[in-house]
Amino acid sequence: MLSLLVMENYGHASVALLMEEPYGKFGAMNPTGHAAIYLNHICADSPIVLRPCHDGEFGVVISRYHKIDGYDWIAIPLVAYLYAVDAPGGIPSTVDKDQVAALRNAYRQQHLLDLAPDDKKGGVPKGEWTELVGSSYDRTIHGFQVDSNSEQDQRFIAIFNDRKNVGHFNLLFHNCADFSRVVLDIYMPHAVHRNLIADVGLTTPKQVARSLVEYGKKYPEVNMTAFIIRQVPGSIPRSHPVDGVAESLVKSKKYVIPLAVFAPELTGGAVVAYLADGRLKLPKGATVLNIGDQEISDTDMPETSIPDPRKPLPVSSEPAATAAAPPAPKL
Repeated sequence: MLSLLVMENYGHASVALLMEEPYGKFGAMNPTGHAAIYLNHICADSPIVLRPCHDGEFGVVISRYHKIDGYDWIAIPLVAYLYAVDAPGGIPSTVDKDQVAALRNAYRQQHLLDLAPDDKKGGVPKGEWTELVGSSYDRTIHGFQVDSNSEQDQRFIAIFNDRKNVGHFNLLFHNCADFSRVVLDIYMPHAVHRNLIADVGLTTPKQVARSLVEYGKKYPEVNMTAFIIRQVPGSIPRSHPVDGVAESLVKSKKYVIPLAVFAPELTGGAVVAYLADGRLKLPKGATVLNIGDQEISDTDMPETSIPDPRKPLPVSSEPAATAAAPPAPKL
C-alpha cells in the first residue's frame, strides 16, 4: 500500500491538468469531459482557503463548478476527490452505485456540510456536490504534469485567497477548461490557448491538454509527464473517451450523418478542422498510478490508482530533464 509515513520532502512541486473522461447520459451528449488541476504542494484549510501543504498531506484538486453554494472554485484533498475517503486505506477495490453514494454522503457529512447541508427532511441533498468527491468511481482520468516551484505556488495561493470566489460558470466561455487555462497561465504564461478551428473558439479539456503537451515539447525543462488514474472497477458503467468539439461531430453518427445531408459544407469543414488541428495523441506508455509504491505501464490495468503526492510523478518513457521550472512572471 502507498505509505503515508514516508513523507519527507522528496522532490519538487508540480502542477497537473486532470483531463477527465465523460460519463453517463450528459457525457454521451457532451463528450468533452471535465478539467481540473492537481497541485501536489498546495493544500486547503477549507474548500475555499488555500495554504502550503504540511508533511503527510497529498495536495488538492481545484476546479470550477456550477451551482455549488455560489462558489466559482472549490479545492478538495486529492484522495477525497478521487475516492471520497480521507486516506488510501479506505479505498474500495470494487464498487457499485449504492457503495459510491454511501461513501460520498459519509464524506459530505464529515467535511462538506457547509457546501451541501442536509435537505429539509435531514437526508442527502440533491445537487452537483457529488462532483466534488469520488471522481474515480465515475471515470478514468488522464493527467499531464509539469514541474513548478515554491515561488509559483505561493503566488498562486496569494492570488486565489485574495480573489473574490463567486460563481459565474458558463458552458461556452467560463467552463471548467477555461478555469484550468487560467490556473496554468499563472504557472506557464500563455501556454494554453483556445482552438479557433477545431473547437470553434471554445476551451475544452482536450485542447488544454494539447496545449500543455505542445508546451512541454517546446520547453523540455518543465519535465512534462503523462499519467493515468483508472476508473475503479465495479458495476458502474465505464466512462467514454474525451473528444473536442469538431471531433465529437466527426465521430458521432447521430450528428455527422444529418449534418452531412443538410449542411455538407459545415460537415466537411468540421472534418478538415478535426484532421488538421483537433487531434491529441495521448503519450504512449503513460504511467498508470497505482496505490502501491510502484510504477506500472498502462497495459497492466490496475484496480485502483493514485499518485505518490510528494515525489515527482514517474516519467512514462523518456528520462526527464532536471532543469527547474521557469520562474513566475512579475506582477
